This record gives sequence, C-alpha cells and structure tokens, in this order.
Amino acid sequence: MTMFWILAAVMVVVSLGVLVRPLLAAKAPAADDTAQTNLRVLRDAMAELDAELAAGELSAEQHAQARTELERRVLEETADDHASPRASAAPRGARASAIVLAVLVPATAVLLYAQLGDRRGLDPVLAQPPAHATAADIDTLVQRLADRMKAEPADPQGWLLLGRAYAGLQRFEEARDAYREAMQRMTPDANLLADYADVLAMTQGRTLAGEPEKLVLQALALDPDHLKSLALAGSAAFERGDPKAALAHWTRAKALAPPDSPFAGGLDPGIAEARAAAGLPANTPAATPPTPAAATGGLQVTVRLDPALAGQLQPGDTLFVFARAAEGPRMPVAIARLQATAEPVQVTLDDSSAMTPAMRLSGQTRVVVGARVSRSGNATPQPGDLEGESVPMAPSGTVELSIDRVRR
Repeated sequence: MTMFWILAAVMVVVSLGVLVRPLLAAKAPAADDTAQTNLRVLRDAMAELDAELAAGELSAEQHAQARTELERRVLEETADDHASPRASAAPRGARASAIVLAVLVPATAVLLYAQLGDRRGLDPVLAQPPAHATAADIDTLVQRLADRMKAEPADPQGWLLLGRAYAGLQRFEEARDAYREAMQRMTPDANLLADYADVLAMTQGRTLAGEPEKLVLQALALDPDHLKSLALAGSAAFERGDPKAALAHWTRAKALAPPDSPFAGGLDPGIAEARAAAGLPANTPAATPPTPAAATGGLQVTVRLDPALAGQLQPGDTLFVFARAAEGPRMPVAIARLQATAEPVQVTLDDSSAMTPAMRLSGQTRVVVGARVSRSGNATPQPGDLEGESVPMAPSGTVELSIDRVRR
C-alpha cells in the first residue's frame, strides 16, 4: 500500500511539473520591436512629404491629406505601444493559474479515486499473493480477509472475494457460507449464482440436485448464454437421468465457447455420452485426434506421505487423489478414493474417474493434481486434513506428490 501511494504521489508531481512549469517560467512579453520600427518608418514618411511639398511636387492640399493620414497612423502605433504594459499582468495570471493547478490536480485525483477506484486494492489482505507465496502465506491472507469480514460484514464484495478465495483453497463449506453472505447483500448475477451453486454442490456430496440446480436455472434466467451455468445445468440434467436436456445445455455451451478453448473440448465427451444415452446417433462430422491424456492413459500419480506427518495418520483415514483444471471451475475433473497408508500409493487418473461427463481430464490443457488424507471420509477439505498439491501441468504423464502440510 505504501508503494502505491509513493507511485501515485510521483505521478501527481510529474503531472504538475508538466502543467505548472511553463506557467511559472512565463515572463513579461519583450518590447514589440515591430511597433518601434513602424514609428520610425512613419516619421521618415512625414519628412519625405515635407521635402516633396518644399520641392513643389505636392500641393498644399495633397500634403495636408497625406500628413493627416500619417499622423493618424502614428497615433495608432503609439496607442498600441502604451497598451503593452497590460501584458505584464500575464506572469501574475500565470502564477495564479499555477497555484490553482497545484491545488486542483491532487484534489481532483483523490476525489476521482474515492469515487471510482476500488480502495480494497490498497489493502494487503486483499492483494494478489506473491508468485512464490507458500500455502501458509495464502492461508494467512485468507484468514485476515475472513477476520476483516467479521468486523465489516456489510461489504458484499468482500464476502464475494472471500468465497472465491475459499473455493480456490477447496474449503467449500466456508466458501458456501461466504457466498451466502454475499447473496444476502447484493443483487445476484449469473456469475455469483453459478459459483454459489458450484461450491454448494461440493458440500452436499458433489451433487447438483436440489438447491444447486435451482441456482443454476436462476443464473440462466438472467443470462441464457452463461457458459458455466450451461455446463452445470447439463451436468444436473444428466445426473437426474435427462440426457436430452443435458445434451441441449452442453451443445449450446459448446456453440458459444471459443472453438479451441479447453472448455469447449471438455464438453465433447459429455455430449457424446448424452447422445448415446438419449439413443441418438453419434455426431462425429470429422475425426478428432486423441488428446494427450486419452492417448497416454491419463495421469500416473505416486503419492507419498511426508515422514514428519506419519505420526498423524489414523486408522480409517481416507486418501483422495484428484485433478482439477488449473483455470476454471474448482470441481475435480478426475478423482480416486483409497485407504490412507504411510506407504507410497500409485493411482491412475483418467476419464473413467471423471465426476461428470461435461468435465473430463482429457478435455483439459493444464491441471493441478492434489492429494488429501481425510479424517471424516468426506472429500470436502476440513481443518486437520493432511494434503499436498502439484504445480499446473499437462493432463498426462507421471507426477509424484508429497503430502506435506496440515490444513488449518
């Protein structure tokens, strides 16, 4: 935050320098040499008129008329020359303008930022974590934001941000509660409704039945082309045994999504399965090359428990190994459930371990692979669970995971 204010101050000073410096440097206009030259020319012309009159080249009447005209012009030039001291007021006016700008520019900047800016961006609690932040660093930032929201519960955007943060950490129950607070304090849009439905489904056994599907349909009523809502609506329909409705939602989503996007590719397996379940012929206008995950059999994952945590393993603990999209919905695209053990475990994640036909491993370009030892047997993260996670990677090949931290 301090760096922001320093940079802002520097920018204001530079702006003032550009605007004010020319005004402060302004000087009184130099004497107009042109006017003096004109006077000398007019005086010389009068002398010539007098000489021509003396030589008889001009009549007295002609001489009088020409002299009258020259005298009029002399008076005009002299009047302009006397008027020039008014220009000396210019530096005083310039200095006044400089003072006004020096006051108005910073004041206007502050007022505009207060009106249009997002002051939460100045709060280090809400700032983007550094690229090399540890899990503990991120947990600390999220906890500080949670404490902030307890102290200032009237801020709907804060609750929305907290919900997204919890969802990113797969703390779905806490994300659900934060989204609910946001829903109570703001007019829901399609993004909020879909995100709330997503985390709510994760807290009720990873099913969209009931309230999550209602939220998704509300989102589609607000925005019929909302991609995440269409994907979730298709999954809900397929889940309740309506493949034709699922096909309609997923086909619409694929038509709206960028053709080469991972989202569009991830819908293809679900569309094919929905067509088959609905008794419709396969819709394959062109051969599609296999994706890396499909070609190599998915991900071969080896999970090891850090020896420092071995003493915390208890009989009956459950191990969940999963892969989720590096960008996009937090719902796993593949998941496996095993008995937790202190010995290394090997497991394969592929399309057969997908949670929903619309979101499969083979449709992703980059995934994050994670492992969690659950005391409750529930895939939803709980404090005290042991966990580890990979960096974003391709959805194929081999990966070794270390369960090396305790969820707080």
